[in-house]
Order: sequence, then C-alpha cells, then structure tokens
Amino acid sequence: MRLPRWLAATLVVLVLAGGALYWVTRPPPSLTVVSWGDTYGRAQTLALFHPYTDSTHVDVNVANYGGGLKEISRQVSSGEVQWDVVDLELEDAAAACRQGLLENILGIELPPGNNGAAAARDFVPGAIGPCWIGSVVYSQVIGVDTSQFEDEQPQTVEDFFDLARFPGARGLKDNGPKFNLELALLADGVKPWQLYSVLGTRAGADRAFAKLDTIKSSIKWWRRAGEPSQMLARGDVAMSTVLNARIFSLDPEPKIRTIWDGQLYQLDVFGIPKGSPNKKRALEFIRFATGPQPLAQEAALLPYGPARRSSIGLVGLNPDNDGEMRPHLPTAPENFGRALEVDPDWWAKHGEALEARWAEWRKN
Repeated sequence: MRLPRWLAATLVVLVLAGGALYWVTRPPPSLTVVSWGDTYGRAQTLALFHPYTDSTHVDVNVANYGGGLKEISRQVSSGEVQWDVVDLELEDAAAACRQGLLENILGIELPPGNNGAAAARDFVPGAIGPCWIGSVVYSQVIGVDTSQFEDEQPQTVEDFFDLARFPGARGLKDNGPKFNLELALLADGVKPWQLYSVLGTRAGADRAFAKLDTIKSSIKWWRRAGEPSQMLARGDVAMSTVLNARIFSLDPEPKIRTIWDGQLYQLDVFGIPKGSPNKKRALEFIRFATGPQPLAQEAALLPYGPARRSSIGLVGLNPDNDGEMRPHLPTAPENFGRALEVDPDWWAKHGEALEARWAEWRKN
C-alpha cells in the first residue's frame, strides 16, 4: 500500500527532526583523565586540558588521584575500566607496567620537537617507556641557606660533602638508601651514566657509604617533603636535599638558593589502564598533551621541567607575576648538565640488600 504524499512528507520531517534533536541533545565525546589536583592540576587544566578540548571538542573529565596502584588494579581486574589516562609517578608506572595494568604503547607516534628533532631525541632519558610517555620532571636538589656563607657560596654536589670549606649541618631524607647513595657517588666523582653500574658492585656501595660517613655527624634527618625548606628557613641546616618546587622563589635574591649540580630527577608520566574502552582517544590526548607547546605552557605556570628539550625555548613568563621561569626548571640545559635519572627498575631489582645495609648503617 502506498502512503499518501502528505503522510510520507510528514514522516520524513519527523525523522529529520528526530535526528536533529538527537545530535543536539547527545552529549559531546569525553575522556576521563586522573591527576593530582591543587596547583599541579590547575596548571594541567590551563595548559593541557582546556587547549585539548578547544582543539578536538572532546571534554576532559578530571578525577583526583591519590597515588599507588590499588584502584587501577581493581578496575583492570574487574574489567570495568573507568579511567582513560592516569598521571603517574614513573616508579608507579614502571610497577604497573610490570604487573600488566597499563596498555603497551610502544611505537606511539609522537609529534617532533619544536626544532624538528624526532620525539625519541627530544624527550629526556626515561620519558618514553613501554607503557608511558613523560610529561614533567621534578628533582631532588640541594638547597642552600645563603646567609650562612659570606666569602664563598657552595656551587656543586661536592660542596655539600665539604665540611671544611662549607661548615654547617646537612639535611638528608630519612627514607632509606635511595637518593642518598646516588648523591654520595655523584659527589665522589662517578658520572651519571655510570652510577648504577658502580652502585651495583660491592666496591661501589662501599664507596657511597664511605662518602656519607664523611658528613654523618653533621646530618639532620627529615621525613616529610615540607621539612627541609622549613629547616633552611630557620637556619637549622646550612644545606639540605629538597624537592626543587619546595624552594621555588621568583625573588631575585632569595635566602634559599638552589644547587642544580647533581640533581636527581624523576618524572610524572601518562599511562592508559589496561582495557580502557577509550584507548584511541587516550592516545590522541597523550600525543597532544606531551607536545612541545603544551608542556612549555605548563612549565610557565609551575617549576617542573618539561620532559621535552625543545619545550624549554618556548617557556614564557609566569602569568601570575611575570617572573622568568626558565632558571627554575630542572630540564633547562644550564641546570641539567650533571642530572641523574633515578631508576625505579634498578631499585626494584637491587634495593633489598641495600635497604638492609642502610638500616645497619643508620643504627651505628
């Protein structure tokens, strides 16, 4: 039976109207990115999330992350993966990769550096892994109370261990051997690219502990991240290891100055939980968010180094106070010369024996 023309036309109009209504009311595509919040989250929102949405029309839903792998493991094991991209500390990313909790993204196509360099050469060592792509670098550095030195200011990691030329208490983190043994070997002349090979030998470990013995009587131990900056501000120590962001200051003559030489750097990286139904979109986000320009915009907002070398030349002034950010970034070439990447895989394999020796050394 043929429909009357008026009825057929009415049905066409209704179908078209229904389709238009569906496109109007259908929610836009979205992506769930899990990160750390606070000033770090603000910088990511302004430099990465909003520009990504503007470029792709994909909404970024941001969820807060407390660290660790418990929730990622739960989602992956249940098959109900709700997180598409997670901002992880590299140590956790490496552990998650070993446990099969992250997608393997080896071979991901990443944009070249701003200078045309291939991505593999533009990223700092350790930033590209089988399950992760690095975004920012943060470091343990040496903070100096400049008021305790008049004729000469300490400049190097060797100076941290030189009590004769630079007397005063030294602050070290009481977290075990990691960081402390690396610092000692760098101060004893070991090259960064040789350090873990040396530390993996009995003679190398002996050398590190012997170097620490030279300042042991002057050490004041700290545990929480905010403590060393407070110790330096009060004058309790002349120098201390400290996270670089904890003593960040745009004051042209700060009381607490940074020694970048011998910095021990770590990365925050992006990974994709295994089984994410949004893997294709997650990869698209990671490509965008780890491009030279977004990382440079993030570095202008907070003192973390972009994981790409070519981003440094793009970093502008801090928009809150027009301060120059480059001098405060771990990956700026003038700060990165004798930097060491802390190797979580090495510590996973070799840490147990050194932990036992460290506990014995701390008791004596």
